[in-house]
Amino acid sequence: MRRMNFTLGVAAAIMLSTAALSSEIAPEAVEFTDEGITMSLTGTPGDPVEGAKVFKNTGLGNCLACHANEDMASDQFHGDVGPALDDVASRYDEPLLRAIVVNSKTIFTDETVMPGFYSLDVGKNVAEKFVGKTILTAQQVEDVLAYLGTLKE
Repeated sequence: MRRMNFTLGVAAAIMLSTAALSSEIAPEAVEFTDEGITMSLTGTPGDPVEGAKVFKNTGLGNCLACHANEDMASDQFHGDVGPALDDVASRYDEPLLRAIVVNSKTIFTDETVMPGFYSLDVGKNVAEKFVGKTILTAQQVEDVLAYLGTLKE
């Protein structure tokens, strides 16, 4: 009986994880509107603490390489290629911020140096590890978005 309960528990966990994955929007299926991207990519709220980690991680978002951010003043290497993000949530609403993180080229121009973090069209001379892949997962985008939402005046 214990083995059967264990097997049923494993089956339930697999079904739940499959259901969670199926609610994730694939990069090629993301819909941009005039407002940006209005739907969550995962259906799961982002975690601002995890988003801050992705934001400053040089192997993931690496946002500090281009953007100054007073909230992370103790972290090194703030860039000035992009605008400071100190009050970004006061300047942009969530759908537009999501669109910028997913693929800034659809919001700005093809000339922007900001990569599409949840796009398969990430530009020229892409590192081999990113060919055919997104830089961030859908949940990481939602986490970064949740973090950016904390940056208000």
